[in-house]
Amino acid sequence: MLRVGLTGGIGAGKSTVAARLAEHGAVLIDADAIAREVVEPGTEGLAELVGTFGEGILTPEGALDRSALAAKAFRDEEERRKLNGILHPRIGARTAELAAGAAPDAIVVHDIPLLVEGGLGAGYHLVIVVDAPVATRVRRLVESRGMSEEDARARIAAQADEAARRAAADVWLDNSGFPDVILAEVDRLWADRLVPFEANIRLRRPRPRTAPRLVPHDDAWRGQAARALARVRLAAGERAVRADHIGSTAVPGLPAKDVLDLQLTVSTLDEADAVEEALSAAGFPRAEGPWWDEPQDGSVQRWPKRFHYGADPARPVNLHVRSLDTPAWRLSLVFTAWMRANPSERDAYARLKNELAGAHDTTEAYAAAKQGWVNAAFRRAEAWVQATGWEPENA
Repeated sequence: MLRVGLTGGIGAGKSTVAARLAEHGAVLIDADAIAREVVEPGTEGLAELVGTFGEGILTPEGALDRSALAAKAFRDEEERRKLNGILHPRIGARTAELAAGAAPDAIVVHDIPLLVEGGLGAGYHLVIVVDAPVATRVRRLVESRGMSEEDARARIAAQADEAARRAAADVWLDNSGFPDVILAEVDRLWADRLVPFEANIRLRRPRPRTAPRLVPHDDAWRGQAARALARVRLAAGERAVRADHIGSTAVPGLPAKDVLDLQLTVSTLDEADAVEEALSAAGFPRAEGPWWDEPQDGSVQRWPKRFHYGADPARPVNLHVRSLDTPAWRLSLVFTAWMRANPSERDAYARLKNELAGAHDTTEAYAAAKQGWVNAAFRRAEAWVQATGWEPENA
């Protein structure tokens, strides 16, 4: 099952995207509809609201008067907490019930307006944000919902801003143009990303092998890594000692293969095995092993690890799960920090990478060819650690 979070600011046109995904076969879970459902006449939710806020929140017909409820529930923080304490557990339970009822191969789309505001993105395999310019959204709200321009702008200002939404978005859909444009984009998203993503998770299907093609550093890698790491941390739970963005994509200015290298550090390899299924279900299936880290001092003994890969066909990820039992977790952090702090070493490594990538057809051959330089670089990096007193930051 693929879990997709769909969100967007008021007036952005999120419902257009939701409807198109449902046409393709997505199981649509509408947070607003559930919020209304759990307080319908006769429900325990409505009864508890009345018991907390009084009979004055009801219409003459016995339904919830939302304006009357808002006048009482939003007058201070304590009243708002009471409201959330009544609604959120019921909404969450109903959402989980609907998701559990979906088929194992379903693509479940959760239409949730406050996904960004609630910091809920890590709970989904993919977050889609629908957006449009503020002026466009205001016009839509005035024309389709009869709002005043002042009210429309106030509601937009009360929600997450564009920067926060972009930080949360794995997919950004601009809905400022004609409907046919965004519908075609949703069609491509469904066929090229969502359907294979779901199959990759369900079938534990590995990523196809590719040649070592380098691209210039992309500033977007940092945000992509942050979202992936949030999912890794959530899946690993208390077993995660730390989770980090490592390797070439973590070094600004360094060319790299467009594959994010992430590292999850756990206490022991037994702990790594214990989180295998949770990581796989979160979108990072485990690859068949054994997998090893090679010591940089030329010794024969190798360091065992576990290896997972990202199932998202549009965002390749290598997830190295290492334990505190070997020094490999620390060495990965040292190498990345050293590269960031030493532009001359970064540039020398870039020249080597470009030379070797052009000379080798497989990633394995490319990696083996640069291992000698990397081993020597680790020794220089350790000398830098001794000279600077560098220590890993909390992650």
